[in-house]
Amino acid sequence: MNKRSGKMILAMTVMTVFVSGCTTLDPYTREEQMSQATKGALIGAGIGAVVGLISGDDAVERRQHALIGAGVGALAGGAVGNYQDKQEAELRAELEGTGVSVYRDGDNITLNMPGNITFATNSSDLSPAFFDVLNSVGKVLGEFDKTVVEVAGYTDSTGTDAYNQSLSERRAGSVAAYLQGRGVISQRLITVGMGESRPIADNSSEAGRQANRRVEITMVPVTQG
Repeated sequence: MNKRSGKMILAMTVMTVFVSGCTTLDPYTREEQMSQATKGALIGAGIGAVVGLISGDDAVERRQHALIGAGVGALAGGAVGNYQDKQEAELRAELEGTGVSVYRDGDNITLNMPGNITFATNSSDLSPAFFDVLNSVGKVLGEFDKTVVEVAGYTDSTGTDAYNQSLSERRAGSVAAYLQGRGVISQRLITVGMGESRPIADNSSEAGRQANRRVEITMVPVTQG
């Protein structure tokens, strides 16, 4: 079984758990999570993160090699997990109460940023509420520079497939450009647009479309492997 297949199986397992869940309070976002059996409720904010990095191993490895060649020290052994533990804790502290969810998949950390703080419908302009969030993310990325950073843009189902693909790419680019302005070097960044292809909520409701209109930022440690 390859890595991608394993992650898809894991995603399906998590989906089953989410669908049978009930209303709970997210300890980090302070937001109530709706019952997954309710029509129009979120399918599960973690699904996009659980599926894993979407740019592919080769793209990540190329960035890792470039960063090592540029003098960014690589992590090895137990130092990898320890480094990501510290980064995860810092991200959770910085983003508590913002509506951004922090997920851990092995040594990778993914931030799920929903549409109520990212972009308006049909727009790739950063919402005002997004600036403080990205400032906090940029601060942590500056402290923990031994990571490759994938920025993935997503849309809801409004519009054609072609339009949504282009829009998602522009959204990823807007976030990456802002992070560069906060000091994150371009060699660390990978941008990818996923259009409407991976919804995490029901597009028939406004709440669902808002959840799908998101950005996911995944941090992968720089290693020699």
